[in-house]
Amino acid sequence: MSDHFKITPQNAISDSDIARVIPCKKLSMNAPIKWLALGLKDASQEPGLTLFFGLIFAAIPWLIIELVQLTGWHLVIMPAIVCFMLIGPFLAACMYDVSWELEKNHEPTLRHCVKTLKRNALNEWGLGILLMLLMIFWLRVASLIHALYPQFMDKDFINLLPFLAVGTLVGAAFTLLVFFISAFTQPILMERKVDLATALLTNMNAIWTNKAPMMLWAFIILTSVLIGFATWFVGFIFLMPLIGYATWHGYIDTIEIKRERTFE
Repeated sequence: MSDHFKITPQNAISDSDIARVIPCKKLSMNAPIKWLALGLKDASQEPGLTLFFGLIFAAIPWLIIELVQLTGWHLVIMPAIVCFMLIGPFLAACMYDVSWELEKNHEPTLRHCVKTLKRNALNEWGLGILLMLLMIFWLRVASLIHALYPQFMDKDFINLLPFLAVGTLVGAAFTLLVFFISAFTQPILMERKVDLATALLTNMNAIWTNKAPMMLWAFIILTSVLIGFATWFVGFIFLMPLIGYATWHGYIDTIEIKRERTFE
């Protein structure tokens, strides 16, 4: 075990008897910037796969907007954005594999990325179902907020402002909850092949131990999503793979892995 993992900060999560908690280390505030730099290096080494995954992430919100235009229900945009952020960590699993293969000096392939989803399939699908349930719960809450909005009012910005404010606050709460649950959970399941409870508690312990740098990382992810939407999804082509690669490096920099790994 590396020196910085020998002494793990203790808290209610690490001391719980629910499941094993894999040790983590205290991060510096510039750690997320380091992860982005390493992610950028991975993207430059694998431009083909990066473009492929980026196009998939750009296509998802585009399809959401098309659905909005077809149904005419423009108020679905806010819950749809949060849904996109909910399923993002699960879809990023293939990109984690790209960074993992590059770390092992292997040539990443799409076939190997897809096979990675079978590595710890039961628990990975468990995570997917958990995120799906949260997504459905958020949609029901969003529907309730919409139902309470007066239908007789004109849909101009002033009248929509209270609805948007409430939706934003509730959506932010759900997004933080999902981040607390899933920031590093998928990489843990892939690399360690542990059960879902262990991965969840390990992830939550790592975030709780490193509140400031992990909030910076959450802000970077949120900013990337907002830039993606502001550029009409074009930004997702580059930003989402970059976040995916950087998340893998964040995981191996924060949580003890099976083998030693030293950052330059």
